[in-house]
Amino acid sequence: MDLEVRHLRVVCAIADAGSLTRAAAALGLTQPGLSAQLRRIEAMLGGVLFERQPAGTVPTHFGELVLGRARAVLPGIDGLLADTARAARRERAPDQVRIGSVGAPLLGHLLLAVKALLPGADLTSRCAYSPVALLDDLAAGRLEAAVLGDHPGEELPPRPGVRFHPLVTEPVFALLPAGHPLARREEVALADLLDEDWAVPRPDGDRTPEYWSSVCALTGRRPHTPYEADGRQLIELVRAGLAVSLCQATFIEVPGIAVRPLVGDPLWYRHVLAWRHDSPLAPVAPALLHHVATGYRETAAAGRAYAAWQRSSARARWPRSPERSSAKPNRTGRADPTSTRAEAG
Repeated sequence: MDLEVRHLRVVCAIADAGSLTRAAAALGLTQPGLSAQLRRIEAMLGGVLFERQPAGTVPTHFGELVLGRARAVLPGIDGLLADTARAARRERAPDQVRIGSVGAPLLGHLLLAVKALLPGADLTSRCAYSPVALLDDLAAGRLEAAVLGDHPGEELPPRPGVRFHPLVTEPVFALLPAGHPLARREEVALADLLDEDWAVPRPDGDRTPEYWSSVCALTGRRPHTPYEADGRQLIELVRAGLAVSLCQATFIEVPGIAVRPLVGDPLWYRHVLAWRHDSPLAPVAPALLHHVATGYRETAAAGRAYAAWQRSSARARWPRSPERSSAKPNRTGRADPTSTRAEAG
């Protein structure tokens, strides 16, 4: 992982707050998530930045050096970003629509919806692994809209001028080699997966590995994660029989791979559409959301494991924390698991 501007902001936020707990609240993160991020930053820089004391965190001599450089650099970077964002808004065509997306099944549906609703728009898209980086681009005016995602207890922080619309919350499923004994089951217990080696995504901004680990810890164990990979490389590690992993419920099985629900639905992933309040998409947002939700339902129906889960499960509520998500969701009544649900953004 390379040092990024946001890492410098994290270091400054911790120093300004004087404690990890207060800094996590200011950054919209959990305290364990911020602690893990600080450890990665310290590993990148090669030294300990803060001493943990009963009264809070105090910069080390090494930390003072880093803070001094960071505080000298960040104002110039902030000025550059503000100036270039203003210049870009002046120069770009008023009908330009730039879309960002994490790895999720919504991008194609979103692009088709924009083409249908704004046929004259100059439409472009780009993908990124981290929803935080895309959210930064939205807030800075470098994107008009984005497909984002988060987990219980790791919700994306609000940003001025950006509207969030959580579209759907879906369970996280097990990703297995097709020939694995667990693939013969209709559902897989998380505890059984913990007997295996895991392949996990790169820990950078998305906080997925931290969320997985926090839920697994409720069983008294944590996954053994010798393999770190993203996208196609992670799939190939699982296909080769070297590891198991987890995936979005909408992941479509490919040869050599099996997707299975987890017993009790202990993990969840939330798909979020976000757009700038001043973007060309804001006036057509209700129709846009309808198009994307319809496309999501079609995608969900195409996955054998997810379609079976939907037939047997009522829509579960969005858990507030890993502790709550460890309990089996309340399944009274039947509801559409892919129905949209507006939330304040």
